[in-house]
Amino acid sequence: MQQALAHVALVVRDYDEALDFYVGKLGFRLVEDQYQPEQDKRWVVVAPPGSTGTSLLLARASTPEQESFIGNQTGGRVFLFLQTDDFWRDYHRMLSLGINFVRPPKEAPYGTVAVFEDLYGTRWDLLQYNDSAFSRPAAPEAATK
Repeated sequence: MQQALAHVALVVRDYDEALDFYVGKLGFRLVEDQYQPEQDKRWVVVAPPGSTGTSLLLARASTPEQESFIGNQTGGRVFLFLQTDDFWRDYHRMLSLGINFVRPPKEAPYGTVAVFEDLYGTRWDLLQYNDSAFSRPAAPEAATK
């Protein structure tokens, strides 16, 4: 059997402001943006540059209950992990664009990591694995907090 995660839904307040952040600031590519008239919503998918794996489905909140989870889908824990091939390049670029880092860079056994927030306060790890970590850390930053 072979399976994979296709998309991770991220609840957002507004499609276009989310696209401004993810495409405009993080440099993600817009994979798909299709209006779905029967549900009066859009199917908006973005992915990091060079990624061929899991993508983000930007899902506009449609109820007050969903709105209450914008920026806090995991109770304040790191939710998503953005892996890079050059931590310092991306860290400095993100800082120059005003992206808020809530934990400074640190060297961990698996690589270099810092925690940033998206436009809604959702926490992300920016990380670059070191050579000995291969592709996954034994204890990522978020799992220990």
